[in-house]
Amino acid sequence: MLVGVGLGPGDPELLTLRAVRLLAEATAVFVPGNMAYDLVRPYRPDATVLRFPMTNDEAYIRRCLEENADRIAPCALNGLAVFGIIGDPNFYSTFSRLCEVIAARYPEITFATEPGISSITAFASVANVPVAGGFFVSDGNGPESRIFMKVRKPAALAADLKGEGYSEFVLVERMFMPEQRVYRDDDLPEESDYFSILFARRSRA
Repeated sequence: MLVGVGLGPGDPELLTLRAVRLLAEATAVFVPGNMAYDLVRPYRPDATVLRFPMTNDEAYIRRCLEENADRIAPCALNGLAVFGIIGDPNFYSTFSRLCEVIAARYPEITFATEPGISSITAFASVANVPVAGGFFVSDGNGPESRIFMKVRKPAALAADLKGEGYSEFVLVERMFMPEQRVYRDDDLPEESDYFSILFARRSRA
């Protein structure tokens, strides 16, 4: 199994307790660069630093992803491999691309992620800027997805969003609580708990 573990925004004290535990339990730990290595070193000085080039050369990026996939796969097939990454492994992260390559080459490997404090939320603390109401986050491209908090009528909201071109929906209710539930697409309930988040993604051409 391969688990992407968020290491937070760069302060070693902002690693979660779960991240520290998984680093200790892993058969092998991999990181994409020296900054991530510095964060895991107190727990796994044996972590392997992999090369992920910052370039627009897609062919070169693909070769590096394939090489890294081949290095990680034996550990993920025979034990618990952890990939530690700055921020959160599901937000603008190398981990998702790496998983696509590994899944194509080694379909028997399973994946999971553990959240880390992302720069999106850490920014507000550093800048002392309270955020309320809706806000827009972009990597420079147009919005593909939307996230709605405190969703009380998810099925009705999804029906409205379908008219705007959204087709993929995931509702998480009471996240990380004992009553956590995950609903997808046409299984969305009519009503949901105050502690609910709805994710919507547009149809891809």
